[in-house]
Amino acid sequence: MATAANLEDVPSVDLMTELLRRMKCSTKPDKRLILVGPPGSGKGTQSPIIKDEFCLCHLATGELVSDDLVVGIIDDALKKPSCQKGFILDGFPRTVVQAQKLDEMLDKRGVKVDKVLNFAIDDAILEERITGRWIHPSSGRTYHTKFAPPKVPGNWRALIQRKDDTAAVLKSRLEAFHKQTEPVIDYYKKKGIVANLPAEKPPQEVTSEVKKVLS
Repeated sequence: MATAANLEDVPSVDLMTELLRRMKCSTKPDKRLILVGPPGSGKGTQSPIIKDEFCLCHLATGELVSDDLVVGIIDDALKKPSCQKGFILDGFPRTVVQAQKLDEMLDKRGVKVDKVLNFAIDDAILEERITGRWIHPSSGRTYHTKFAPPKVPGNWRALIQRKDDTAAVLKSRLEAFHKQTEPVIDYYKKKGIVANLPAEKPPQEVTSEVKKVLS
């Protein structure tokens, strides 16, 4: 927590920027959002855009802790000024039990989830999108067999594929996603708050679709 003394050391431009951000944010409606979608569906591209546009805090949760602990962590995070306008939850809830526990906690605070953004995309499109990704190890540049091949055909030899990007790994991650998380989407559908996004479209189109859904 910044005290008055160490605020003196914050450059004026930073203070002004933060002040302007807070003034702009004060007029934004509160939003509590959950992002759901399989690996590679574009959640990671959209969440920073949504976060800035609606002045939300982004809560990404780890996988390997108990449900109650994660809900407790989220509960604590909601006390922060950055979460005043609401939050984006990404990667949680993964199961219906988690969704129920989250609802109970929000209920105690007198709030609820406003929208569940479902990054809907066909498995086959995802497979093409992900398994076509290759990386140039020394520069970190990424290429794609279909969408962004290297200009010099011979340069393929220098590229590697991340182990998460192989067809076998993707298949098991997709299976886990469908088994665990699809029931979560159904849970929220019953509440009438799920918005399906056309996640196979280019990022800019998905962004405008998100803004439409949230306006």
